[in-house]
Amino acid sequence: MALPELQLAVIDVKPGAAHESQSGLQMLRPRIYGAWMRPARPAGAQRIAALVMHPTSNFMGHYLIEPLAARGIACMGLNSRYAGNDTLLLMERVIQDLGAGVQFLRAQGYDKIVLIGNSGGGSLAAFYQAQAEHLGITHMLDGDPAHLSPQDLPPVDGIALCAAHEGRSHLMRRWIDPSVTDEHDALSCDASLDIFDARNRPFTAEFLARFDAGQAARLARIEAWVDMRLAVLRAQKQAGSARDEVFAIYRTHAEPRCLDLSLDANDRPLGSIWGAGIDGARAVNHAASQMGRVTSLTAFLSQWSSRSRADGPGNLAHTSVPVLLFTHTADASTFPSTRDAWLRAAAGRIRNVDLVGGNHYLAGQPQLVAQMADEMAQWMHAL
Repeated sequence: MALPELQLAVIDVKPGAAHESQSGLQMLRPRIYGAWMRPARPAGAQRIAALVMHPTSNFMGHYLIEPLAARGIACMGLNSRYAGNDTLLLMERVIQDLGAGVQFLRAQGYDKIVLIGNSGGGSLAAFYQAQAEHLGITHMLDGDPAHLSPQDLPPVDGIALCAAHEGRSHLMRRWIDPSVTDEHDALSCDASLDIFDARNRPFTAEFLARFDAGQAARLARIEAWVDMRLAVLRAQKQAGSARDEVFAIYRTHAEPRCLDLSLDANDRPLGSIWGAGIDGARAVNHAASQMGRVTSLTAFLSQWSSRSRADGPGNLAHTSVPVLLFTHTADASTFPSTRDAWLRAAAGRIRNVDLVGGNHYLAGQPQLVAQMADEMAQWMHAL
């Protein structure tokens, strides 16, 4: 049977923060964009749609769109308003965008809708459904009104998680480099806390404890500075004064598990998902493009800080829908402890499927994509 054509979805969304885009058109009429396939429905069959979204990555070409459509599941890869640039990203606004996608699919007549939480989309899906079931956010973390309503967040019927990490705040807490000694100098370094310094390897329990404490301390210092700086900006009384500003966080990919395969062991190779081996992981840590490198004060609070509301397992525990979890056993970004956190959060209504040898993106692994699509479609049809 021939696959349906890929279609473009153009969806209006509510305005967000002032000046959140450089595009005048986007500010005048905020929109998000998706790509989707909708298979023909056999007579009498329920119509099921899946929606896969990430806070900032472009998922319009997601690898599950065609395989799920071939198995009778309409699937949309949807982008948020922050696609490709998370400098100003507010997770509270992203769930509003996700809700607009759910509303779009409901308007097409789909009986059941499932969120696919892939990678950073996992914590997003959990955050969305927790607020859809129990909306409790009235204000952003900086005190501004959130302008969220139940109509913005229609609940879905299930969540499928694949290679899903626990959330952006978790990544920042576990990946931030504590060897940075000067927040204004990307090359500053305390060698005694540098995981890329061969003198600190193999890692000892004492080193790892100091490293973890150093990560917590650096993150706390940044959070305190953000609070102070926001207070300074908001204390200005002159009309038109700045309410937010951007800053850099250097070296945000220092993950000991990338360099020591005995820590939280799975089938992963040495290095980062973005760079092979120790040298590759070090290059990622120093890269100008990496996680959280440039962020605004308010975006930092919403995404990366310890106060972020987008904690994946914490939110999943406050949902009631069935959950299907895919563990990629060769992933260098999610680990057995990640799997266990998701399983605890949805105990009694979650099932885990191991994709043996699966890397984070299932790159070059079409047989595992097919396995995932088979399992996912069967589970969705049974909801």
